[in-house]
Amino acid sequence: MGDFFRVFSDNQSTFVEGFLTTIKLFALAGVGCLVVGTLLAAMRVSPIPALRIFGTVYVNTIRNTPLTLVFAFLVFGVPKLNVNVSFFTFAIIALLAYTSAFVCEVVRSGINTVPVGQGEAARAIGMTFIQILGLIVLPQAFRSTVPPLISILNALLKNTTVAAGFSVVQAGSIPAILSEKGEPQTPVLLWITFCFLVLVLPLVVAQRSLERHWGDNR
Repeated sequence: MGDFFRVFSDNQSTFVEGFLTTIKLFALAGVGCLVVGTLLAAMRVSPIPALRIFGTVYVNTIRNTPLTLVFAFLVFGVPKLNVNVSFFTFAIIALLAYTSAFVCEVVRSGINTVPVGQGEAARAIGMTFIQILGLIVLPQAFRSTVPPLISILNALLKNTTVAAGFSVVQAGSIPAILSEKGEPQTPVLLWITFCFLVLVLPLVVAQRSLERHWGDNR
């Protein structure tokens, strides 16, 4: 037990720096993927064939591509097109692009749970596709997609560790950094696990709160 607490106290700055970067990656990519994923879902149910095809191709391609390959393409391939941004920015784009495909499918499944008759009634009184989607369909769809969306955000939080392999110093980098200092790895990994559990807890609380709130309003 002595090593367990000593590892954290002696390397507190390393843990804080790593997890602060992880939180930034998660927050920025999380907000981005919810927005982009919803737009992709709108494309997939759009009456415009070109948008449906684009959404379908994007989602099917990204969902069947390993996240590390998405990272590698952005970090090593994009700079050859004279696009030079920080590794941190590339990490956000990679996480956003990858997770958006999964958010899209969850939102699309939620859209499919809304009775078709509601859309037809709205169309009969002259509402446009965007108005129907934004005012009638999506508010109902999101209520039924809270659990799977929270699960996707949990997966996103854990996927941020992939960025450690692409020169982004965050939680996934901590074991390698402390290994170079000669610290025992078991306490290090236990502390990282504990910190991730602390980060996941607010998501679980938010999920239960939203489910209870919407359940009371039905």
